[in-house]
Amino acid sequence: MTTPRTACTREELVVRLKRAEGQLRGVQRMLGEDAECRDVLTQLAAIKAAVDQVGLHLISERLRVCVVEGGADCEQQFDDAMATLMRYASLAR
Repeated sequence: MTTPRTACTREELVVRLKRAEGQLRGVQRMLGEDAECRDVLTQLAAIKAAVDQVGLHLISERLRVCVVEGGADCEQQFDDAMATLMRYASLAR
């Protein structure tokens, strides 16, 4: 079920991803201009953090819906969300 909060949140997440996309294009430009390694790595860290936050927000929203709305398959949804979280955490290292 999509709630107004979920719809708004998804729009905000898309904005965050578009911002990260712009930062990534900036990094490409920096590399072409032979920018300082430190500056490029700082931007890459910011991009990674932004994308990680989007992923964590998606998982937390899924868990929130499970807890608030409950339902017959809530336990399965929770297990799926936790498996996704663990997989995401291992990829983020």
